[in-house]
Amino acid sequence: MIVTLTVNPALDRTLSVDRLAFEDRSYIESRHESPGGRGINAACVIHSFGGKPLAIFPSGGNNGKSFEELLCAYGYATVAVPAGHEIRTNLTITDRQGLTVSVNERGPQLAKAEVDRLEKAVQKNLDGAAWLMLCGSLPPGVPSNFYARLIGMAARKKVKTMLDTDGDALREGIEAAPTVVSPNQHEAERLLNRALVTRNHFLEAVARIRAMGPETVVLSLGSRGAMGAIEGAIVEALPPRSEVLCPIGAGDALAAAFTWSMERSGDFTDALRWGVATGTASATLPGLRLASLDQATEVYRQVEVRRIE
Repeated sequence: MIVTLTVNPALDRTLSVDRLAFEDRSYIESRHESPGGRGINAACVIHSFGGKPLAIFPSGGNNGKSFEELLCAYGYATVAVPAGHEIRTNLTITDRQGLTVSVNERGPQLAKAEVDRLEKAVQKNLDGAAWLMLCGSLPPGVPSNFYARLIGMAARKKVKTMLDTDGDALREGIEAAPTVVSPNQHEAERLLNRALVTRNHFLEAVARIRAMGPETVVLSLGSRGAMGAIEGAIVEALPPRSEVLCPIGAGDALAAAFTWSMERSGDFTDALRWGVATGTASATLPGLRLASLDQATEVYRQVEVRRIE
């Protein structure tokens, strides 16, 4: 079982329009509502790939009810931890050319008692789990060392951890030595306090991040694929050229497919290849959609992997 934790879930509203243009009107062609958040997206990918996810998240208000109703249709196990406030709403607008605008709420303030309930829900469900995925931002009220505490808890139970977050939660979580940390380029730039532009920058970045504490690193680079750092080597995964329609959620798909593959075979290089394939395939789909196993498999065959000693 792969447990995913989404501390800051969202009701995702996606509008597809004819075109996005500054100071000009657009016309809505379709609208879609779905449960969102990095851990929820990860669980959807793992489930569609034939894995066994369990998604844990706080839920409150009318948005929370809608969120849970939509999530029921997905068919995998969930644990909703009651919260006293509305969960957030995120809005994504995308056009036919792939131009995308995403506007996210910060999320509700969680009380200490609600944070404690989340932690207990994770602890209760780690027995029998292979991986714990700690996904997304921390809303107000959640201490920045929350993920670090859970990484320590999982380590004591011999559960591997994937950390996919930003800011102070990323910095402190890395110091707790997760199994793998998966920042995107912008998150890595903030972590290292420097711009990452060239291939040499990326190589230096994964080496520096790994030296900060995690066992392995996966640096997601969008259309340029990903770089991974393991003991003794750096692995580069290069996707085929493709037309990007909506990149939102592609990083979540990468982290999910990587973890699914690691749980299945334990081969880091192959897992990186699956991650890049799934992220790339997801980015070529219209709206906020995640690639199926068949769609990811088609791209997987075209991903080039290089091992750099």
